[in-house]
Amino acid sequence: MSSHRKARSSNHPLARRALGMGLFAAGFAGVATAVPAQAATGASHAAFASDHVFSHADRAHHTQAEDSFTIRQFGTVNAAGVRNQANAVSAGCSADDHCRSVALSFQIVTVAGVHTHLNAVNLSDAANKECTGCQTLAGAYQFVVSTPAPLTLDAGARQRLADIHRRLDALTRSTLPAAELRTRVDGLAGEVSAVLRDAVAHAPKADAQPTVTLHRHLDGWPGH
Repeated sequence: MSSHRKARSSNHPLARRALGMGLFAAGFAGVATAVPAQAATGASHAAFASDHVFSHADRAHHTQAEDSFTIRQFGTVNAAGVRNQANAVSAGCSADDHCRSVALSFQIVTVAGVHTHLNAVNLSDAANKECTGCQTLAGAYQFVVSTPAPLTLDAGARQRLADIHRRLDALTRSTLPAAELRTRVDGLAGEVSAVLRDAVAHAPKADAQPTVTLHRHLDGWPGH
């Protein structure tokens, strides 16, 4: 796992899941964790991860921006629970002295197995609290890679992802208008998906087909 600290729902599947994997959306409290759990008998293997980024702007800190970019490679599991969440708050500013708060979280999860049960949660929330004219933007992007056999991202793939991560850092802290920022961040998400599809294309072949799925959740953005 690599990490850098920094609602309206829209899902964009890039491929249909074909590995008997169940996806369920549910809400629960979480913190930034990644915990593999092995049963005492060794017969089952479960993995859990939660990534959460939070940005808070107010009269003392008019512009705040945070982003997260994590890679979780679980290997073969019978069950996995993953949560990705971005929260942005602007509070106490005014139309003449407005705030800007941006929170963006990219989470990449790779799981292997033919009958894996996956509980994937991807949420974002943007809140203006007595903050007239403030710009509060939250975006959560979750990439789920499912393969029959364990997939390990090679050095080339990780280098490409690291470059995308650096550009996400720069965009998050930019002063771009919200609509343009969303377009640019969506472009980075498309690049991540392309890297993951390339990695899957070189994965060991099996009867079940590997899949790459993107979950995208935005709040506070124009048009959402």
